[in-house]
Amino acid sequence: MLIFPYAGSHRHGMALRPYYLAREWVKLGHEVTIVASGFSHLRLVNPDNKDGLTEEMIDGIRYLWIKTPRYTGNGSRRVLNMLGFAWLIHRYAPILSERYRPDLVMVSSPHPFSIFGAKRVARSARAKLVFEVRDLWPQSLIEYGNRSAWHPFIILTQFAENYAYSVSDQIVSLLPKAEEHMRLHGLAQGKFYYLPNGIVVEEWEESGPERLPDLHRETLQRWKEEGRFIIGYAGSHGLANRLEDLIEAADELRDQPVAFVLVGQGPMKAALEQLVEEKGLRHVSFLPPIPKTAIPACLRWMDALFMGWKMLPLLRFGVSANKLFDYMMAGKPVIHAIDAGNDPIEEAGCGISIRPEDSRQLVDAIRRLLKMTEKERQEMGQRGRSYVMEMHNLEHLASRFLTDVCGQPQHVNKAQPAQPLHWGE
Repeated sequence: MLIFPYAGSHRHGMALRPYYLAREWVKLGHEVTIVASGFSHLRLVNPDNKDGLTEEMIDGIRYLWIKTPRYTGNGSRRVLNMLGFAWLIHRYAPILSERYRPDLVMVSSPHPFSIFGAKRVARSARAKLVFEVRDLWPQSLIEYGNRSAWHPFIILTQFAENYAYSVSDQIVSLLPKAEEHMRLHGLAQGKFYYLPNGIVVEEWEESGPERLPDLHRETLQRWKEEGRFIIGYAGSHGLANRLEDLIEAADELRDQPVAFVLVGQGPMKAALEQLVEEKGLRHVSFLPPIPKTAIPACLRWMDALFMGWKMLPLLRFGVSANKLFDYMMAGKPVIHAIDAGNDPIEEAGCGISIRPEDSRQLVDAIRRLLKMTEKERQEMGQRGRSYVMEMHNLEHLASRFLTDVCGQPQHVNKAQPAQPLHWGE
């Protein structure tokens, strides 16, 4: 059983990590239940759950949607949604444990409040408890949100985090350098397991040019016909993405045969478009967001890809961004503006890593790529693809979870009825 309030599916949209992992476990013959909030700001489509608890089957995965309050933004309604979901997990714990009888309960933390209900489910079902850490709350709120450590909400969140580390049988994290922080908050030695994000290989193998919308294909084709070297970005246009650095680089390189294509949406997009207009940068294109299935076809048009981060101390715990692995899977050189506890681009040798918030270094990196031969750039990009296939293939990650965390064989005899995820003793 996976408990994650924001879990989505291919029908609903983001967040897809629980869906992809569960789908792989179902393929291996296991029975998987995902318990999620009925409303999430991350989804393109939210489920229609008029009742308190609605069951739905998607690709062999049982989804249990818990009705929670709707919200917009990051105000009190969102906090009510978080706490409401956590309370309802606790309230429904007897139903979840008796009706579905899980052998393993994995609770994922965009916030840690669901741990209390998850612990009750695990105790009642005599199941083992795994706590998955996506974001370090409340550390993220303190450092990134500039909140006081003595704010009542921060104190409550810290209590929940400490409780999770103390009662869980295993901690799984997307952040490779987070163990030391967790040890300071009660995590016992030997409980930490790194399970990064990854890619679904079949999505890349099945993607074709027909998946790319006409506007995107025509824009990219026009730049190609003009003989321009395309620097691409695909993702959210937010403060944390430092796309203003990309615009500054475009201004500096207006005399070079390059084009900059930004695909996506976000709170900074209008300001970025205005900046481009003011500077008269005719070699910069903004395109609407596209479905995830169209990302491979889009990235194949690019000559190099950019990903930027703000200079944040919080990144010392590491990064595991899906977008970065998509870039690497595309087999293109990546310019990575980052200062973090890990750097997959540097590890794979598939691009150029630079200081964040430094447009001068970004310009220099683009000039370096322009001076390379096509063969050199292809070899650089291929190293990234090979790295992701080996280290971040979700099919492999899901199988490793079964052996490394659950301590059981990966495959179940499919002639038998579907089996719950058992935790080896």
